[in-house]
Amino acid sequence: MVPPSLFILTGAGLSAESGLGTFRDVDGLWTSFRVEDYATSEAFARDPLKVQGFYNARRRNLMGASPNAAHMALAALQKAWSARGGRVTLCTQNVDDLLEMAGAAEVVHMHGELKKAWCLSCDGRSAWETDLGPGAVCPQCGKEGGLRPDVVWFGEFPYHMDLITQRLEAAELFVAIGTSGSVYPAAGFVRTATARGMPTMEINLEPSDNAQAFSTRSYGPATETVPAWTKAMIGTL
Repeated sequence: MVPPSLFILTGAGLSAESGLGTFRDVDGLWTSFRVEDYATSEAFARDPLKVQGFYNARRRNLMGASPNAAHMALAALQKAWSARGGRVTLCTQNVDDLLEMAGAAEVVHMHGELKKAWCLSCDGRSAWETDLGPGAVCPQCGKEGGLRPDVVWFGEFPYHMDLITQRLEAAELFVAIGTSGSVYPAAGFVRTATARGMPTMEINLEPSDNAQAFSTRSYGPATETVPAWTKAMIGTL
């Protein structure tokens, strides 16, 4: 029997135990840095060095990070489901690649990827693991000074929304892991799932802003709750 299709949305809470900062918690990044100064196209136009410096620091932090038990568990779940002909869509708001490092075969990055650069001159995307600055040259068009982090800033439209909508509407279970429940459109996915009659589950360190919208909830550190849940799911195969 083919297992039910799963749609899993992940947020910063998934990677927090790998040493990557969350954004909207009490000690999150946006309590120390103003969104308007670091995460908008206007901020980049006004002071590109300041914005690049912020993302360079985050990229360097990511380069030293490793997947935790929660990443490994989700990758294992996706592999087990695939082996039975099923599908687990891992859709992440995170700009890290820890799910891929854990062995996930497909990850939908709706907010872009920190290890990629976007050239505003040719619209090309390129792998990028070092600092970005005004002298950086686009590997695709050869122009200098047009690169920015390939991440979705506030006011910009998330990536892959057509694919995300298709996968979400085809799912039979929606699970949100480590999300704040406050950033749209991702925060609205649970409402879409509920409207289509599918069960929904929140796995988080503590209740999110939209926790009441979920039919099932599990709280605790991601490295404990996620492996426990995936083990139970794999046990149903």
